[in-house]
Amino acid sequence: MFKGVDDFRHDQPVRTGILLTNLGTPDAPTPSALRRYLKQFLWDPRVVEVPRPLWWLILHGVILNIRPRRSARAYRTVWTERGSPLLYHTQDQCEAIRAYMHARYGEDVVVEFAMRYGNPSIPSALQKLEDQGVRQLLVLPLYPQYSGATTASTFDAIAQDFMQRRWLPELRLINHYHDFAPYIDAMAKHIERHWAEHGRADRILFSYHGVPKKYLLRGDPYHCECFKTSRLLAERLGLNKDEYMTTFQSRFGREEWLKPYTDHTLMALPAAGVKSVQMFCPGFAADCLETIEEIGEENRDYFMEAGGEDYQYIPCLNAEQDHVFALGALLEQHLKGWEPLAELDRSATRAQAERLGAEV
Repeated sequence: MFKGVDDFRHDQPVRTGILLTNLGTPDAPTPSALRRYLKQFLWDPRVVEVPRPLWWLILHGVILNIRPRRSARAYRTVWTERGSPLLYHTQDQCEAIRAYMHARYGEDVVVEFAMRYGNPSIPSALQKLEDQGVRQLLVLPLYPQYSGATTASTFDAIAQDFMQRRWLPELRLINHYHDFAPYIDAMAKHIERHWAEHGRADRILFSYHGVPKKYLLRGDPYHCECFKTSRLLAERLGLNKDEYMTTFQSRFGREEWLKPYTDHTLMALPAAGVKSVQMFCPGFAADCLETIEEIGEENRDYFMEAGGEDYQYIPCLNAEQDHVFALGALLEQHLKGWEPLAELDRSATRAQAERLGAEV
């Protein structure tokens, strides 16, 4: 039996839906909640490309018996009354984008958010959108740089859900925005505000989540897109090549991952005369355990123990106004041509023309 909507009205107005997605978070900072979350996350074949029988033994025999307790301790250090930082920052972004779209399109556009792993789940968000009459769906995975392990995995989850639905909406998916000018500008303004308040360091590191090197060799564009984001951001900030670096964090397992590694770089910099660093993560739309605990605290210890003198973590953009406007502009670019939004666009164009005519 395929999923539908009870008491569906065939004359109900067509709406356009926007679904924001991010990676995910456990429901609580407890070992049992982390076990559920990690089981879903690490079993995704997009995330770990290892033959399933072998990986099942490793995951269930070793990882899920050790890592949940350790991860729960880390999550407790960043947990708040609103839950995990990734959850509430993404919720804030959704509410801000919803207000942005309502001001532009009124009730014709509805906005929801979901997590690829954990809650709110992608199926639950898709159901909410269908219940509101969405027949045109634009999905924005909040990963600026494309990777099969993130963006493509989001598509997999949506496609799997659609296999169970009676009537599928027209679908568009934004698969990257690593070089989108408003996004680059939003990051640059954010960093410049930090500089105005705290001054500049000897070096700024743009640190991205790592992936195995074999993904790059098999055609994944993530590595190239990360370096392009760094280059565009550095150019916008007026940085010379010796004033910034691109590095990769969060390795897992023994195989080679994308280099240079963030932790190894920070350990080596003081000996090279770099005594102060600032860290920023251009691949993260919202702060999470990885940025707050790993980059903000763990890597700080590596740098200071190696002889560093000043270490600053520059937070993610989260729900800052410049970020919301950049994402809003990105979404509007991809909404073009859809009815009834196209009619709104034509009406706006006519109104602008009439105003210009009156001014002339």
